[in-house]
Amino acid sequence: MMERMTEAFIRTVVEAIHSSPYQAVLYLAGGASQVIGLLLSVPGASNTVLEAVVPYSRMSMIQLFGKIPSQFCSQQTAEDMALLAYNRALKLSKPGSPVVGVGFTGSLASGRPKHGEHRFYMSTRTADRLWISKVTLTKGLRTREEEDRVSSHLLLKAIANACKVPANPVSELSESDVSDEREQKFNEDQELEQLINGQICFKIYPFGSEISAERKIILPGSFNPLHDGHLKLMEVATRICGDAYPCFEISAVNADKPPLSVSQIKDRVKQFENVGQTVIISNQPYFYKKAELFPGSAFVIGADTAVRLINPKYYDGDYNKMMKILIGCKEIGCTFLVGGRNVDGAFKVLGDLNVPEELKDMFVSIPAEQFRMDISSTEIRKKSGM
Repeated sequence: MMERMTEAFIRTVVEAIHSSPYQAVLYLAGGASQVIGLLLSVPGASNTVLEAVVPYSRMSMIQLFGKIPSQFCSQQTAEDMALLAYNRALKLSKPGSPVVGVGFTGSLASGRPKHGEHRFYMSTRTADRLWISKVTLTKGLRTREEEDRVSSHLLLKAIANACKVPANPVSELSESDVSDEREQKFNEDQELEQLINGQICFKIYPFGSEISAERKIILPGSFNPLHDGHLKLMEVATRICGDAYPCFEISAVNADKPPLSVSQIKDRVKQFENVGQTVIISNQPYFYKKAELFPGSAFVIGADTAVRLINPKYYDGDYNKMMKILIGCKEIGCTFLVGGRNVDGAFKVLGDLNVPEELKDMFVSIPAEQFRMDISSTEIRKKSGM
């Protein structure tokens, strides 16, 4: 029985993973611990590994999920771990990089004989694919260390597969071991349905030119339709911010309107493809939630939006609640670039607004001489009869 991949083969697979564009978050419990060392010991690991977490204790698993899992070692738990890891990878990855979430949960040999099976579940999640595998190991055939090695090697192959890297299998299992796997593929409509339903936190369409900067400039809006004023505003904001990645952002979920449909989202995305601009579809209508999704970002807003942002009315009338939320955005490195807009019939810029002293360094003015937007999507729709 061949239980171990050769070191040379492992290194070749890991090098290929690191050379792929995929970035990964790994959540591992109950086994496959060696896979972290296998990935990190080969140069280039920072290209791939965004984060590796081992929620080994019961309480750690509960905190990871925010609830008590129905079973700690099950197919559903591995699948849920992979989805959590996928969403975490989206938040940590470079703009436009494909990501993979990896989940593993096992019940392997321990100091005391187990009544149940020696088994483990592995799952990988990418934008368009969910893969899950259950492996049952023959009791008494291997030591704990050997079972961990087998699970680590099989998980490494699963990661390679998710990264579209060939890993020709060397048999890790004996004839008495049992392996069962399944795969589900998603099309774009299904991905967007998952986003609207809150399963995934955002989807990025990287139509813009490649920029290595990790910091994002984000211009949120409904873009119904996208117009020259939006493009000009982003151009000016990019000049002000310097080294940052420009992204437009549409929330599929609205605070006081029905969510956008899949066809509406796709129609709006098409506008950005036509002009070669990156757009993110998120499921967060509130700025403080957007800030959590995109920490360290500069959000481009009009003075009309800034007025609402610093108005306690929109925080249940509670000034202290407003300050706590906005200071939280500030602490994770978010700033707001404010362009002049008509507010209640008068053109206003940042200097006209009463920004609390503690927040003033969080707001940056876009000078009116550099940009003034007197056009709105609403007006365009009215004129065109949309």
